[in-house]
Amino acid sequence: MSKIYSDKQLALLKLWQQNKLKRINLLEGSVRSGKTWISLVAWAFLVASMPKDGNYLMVAKTLTSLRRNCLDLLQDLIGTANFTYSLSKKEAVLFGRLVYLEGVNDARAESKIRGMTLQGAYCDELTLFTEDFFSMLLSRLSSKNAKLIATTNPDSPYHWLMEKYINRKGELDMLVLKFLIDDNPYLDPEYVANLKKEYTGVFYDRFILGLWVVAEGLIYPEAAEGAYTVPFDPNRKYTSYTVSIDYGTLNPCSMGLWGLSKGTWYRIKEYYHSGRDTRRQLTDEEYYDKLVELIDGLPVREIIIDPSAASFIATIRKHGRYHVRKADNAVLDGIRNTAKALQNGSVRICDNCKNTIAEFSAYRWDEKSQEDKPIKENDHAMDDIRYFVNTVIAKSTAKFIDIDI
Repeated sequence: MSKIYSDKQLALLKLWQQNKLKRINLLEGSVRSGKTWISLVAWAFLVASMPKDGNYLMVAKTLTSLRRNCLDLLQDLIGTANFTYSLSKKEAVLFGRLVYLEGVNDARAESKIRGMTLQGAYCDELTLFTEDFFSMLLSRLSSKNAKLIATTNPDSPYHWLMEKYINRKGELDMLVLKFLIDDNPYLDPEYVANLKKEYTGVFYDRFILGLWVVAEGLIYPEAAEGAYTVPFDPNRKYTSYTVSIDYGTLNPCSMGLWGLSKGTWYRIKEYYHSGRDTRRQLTDEEYYDKLVELIDGLPVREIIIDPSAASFIATIRKHGRYHVRKADNAVLDGIRNTAKALQNGSVRICDNCKNTIAEFSAYRWDEKSQEDKPIKENDHAMDDIRYFVNTVIAKSTAKFIDIDI
């Protein structure tokens, strides 16, 4: 058994064997620490030992993330003879027990669990849940010996999960186990070393060190020091081109032309216009002319643009010259993915992109907020870069998706 499980994982299973699991069981800590893998093993054992006529629930931020992070892995662990699921029906069968599947992002999710009486529940990435949903979920765990197993990476020390639950674990029927990447002996050391290099700042503190810390200071400190800026090379050969846009009328409009060369996307040049600073607001047709000028006849594959820029999207499509793709606008995921892309060499900024370089030196976390969010100033090139990374790079490679097994 000890050859299969890490010491931390084995400690959790011994608690289950000794019937010492609590009503709330939280596994928290760094990425790739093995917490999701062992949580699913414990969940399977737990459900198998519980009444067949009980109600069970597995929930994540979305059904897609639940499948990616948990359902497929659980099926691999115990086989299709013991676990099957249907996302369309939002149901699964685990050792003959019916398990309901939900995504917290579904606006109706809370109302759907309101009438349930649950024997067991499993939560993936609990910090992404709303406090209201989690409170409702706990109230539904009313069957005798009902238990919840949850996983999460750390967040702000002011997050409701820390303030209302982890800090009060001594008062509650709650178990909290911390897992760190160095607790997982089965990862390749070179992979671990590279992963540690790819995280910086608050993301390193949380996702590698497993600390609940406040996001503060510059968001991309190394970029602000010029670590990812390279000389513009007119002779560099590119195999693909894309443009990313953060659209603004009075607020600045930022456009970046990207070229792919030998596995790295270079921000080759930019267009930046502030209607407020210049006291001249451009029309969508004028912005379109600037876009054509930026592209300068290059075979651009697609235009990645802020999904809220409806009028400009319509203008680009009206001309029928470029394919438009609405950007993935997830802010925190985008910032984290951008930090990793800069760190691992997937993205570089050419030194002629002066506005981008200036924004890197001013883009900061809002230290007055109890939530992780950037100050909404000097962020327009930062937004268009985030759109590009989240939509083009992060969607095309699994290395930007933290599947914590």
